[in-house]
Amino acid sequence: MSYYKGKTIWITGASAGIGEALALTLAEKGASLILSSRKKPGLDKVASACLTKGAPKVDVLPLDLAEHSQLDTLINENQALLAHVDILINNGGISQRSQVAETDFAVYKKLMDINYLGTVKLSLGVLPFFKQRNTGHYVSISSMAGKFGVPGRSGYSASKMALHGFFDALRAEQRSTGIKVTLICPGYIKTDISLNALTSDGSPQGTLDEAQRNGMDVDTMVDQTLKAIAKGREEVHIGGFKEVKMAGFVARVFPATFRKIIAKAKTT
Repeated sequence: MSYYKGKTIWITGASAGIGEALALTLAEKGASLILSSRKKPGLDKVASACLTKGAPKVDVLPLDLAEHSQLDTLINENQALLAHVDILINNGGISQRSQVAETDFAVYKKLMDINYLGTVKLSLGVLPFFKQRNTGHYVSISSMAGKFGVPGRSGYSASKMALHGFFDALRAEQRSTGIKVTLICPGYIKTDISLNALTSDGSPQGTLDEAQRNGMDVDTMVDQTLKAIAKGREEVHIGGFKEVKMAGFVARVFPATFRKIIAKAKTT
């Protein structure tokens, strides 16, 4: 029997990219789904596909991670549904492509509001339900950019590093309970994330990065992610050899050398 069969899984950022791929694969594995993002038409399309693929139940909860007070309302109005969530996959977020010296402060605020504070708000919202049942699993889709600062992604890196601090602390606090935390750190995955990446004035980049275009296939990433969740892994790095295995090793073992290397990295 599939590990996910019969479980209720809430996925943010579910209307496209990694979130959509996760939803479709979990539907095939027999999970009931709650799908969220800002784009209701996209969510409805994914929900229909998930039902076709075998999901026993799919609910659509549109939300904007930047609107924190609205998240409180959403959680309060859907307690009966959210009380049954077994796994919360925090996948929603936005990326960035701009140099520090050229970037408006508002861009940094938006990145933190969406990637960090919105994720924290939802996670706090389901924590009482997890604690009441003494079970639950937080999964946060972070990034290798959350392990070290990347040129051109200062705000994005900072927002992902913040997630590590929050979820590492939450995991430690809940170590003696049935509540688990998994951090997934992808490298370059073949999605459209760079199209909507914020530039220096907050406008979308509108182009696909070469590294993104040549990245790991999203279905391969999803397969590795779901295996890691089922095994209860605490942190997993997924992606190509260069940005995951090699960069991760050098950053950990030879930090001074890594800082010189990353300073020369292409920003797209």
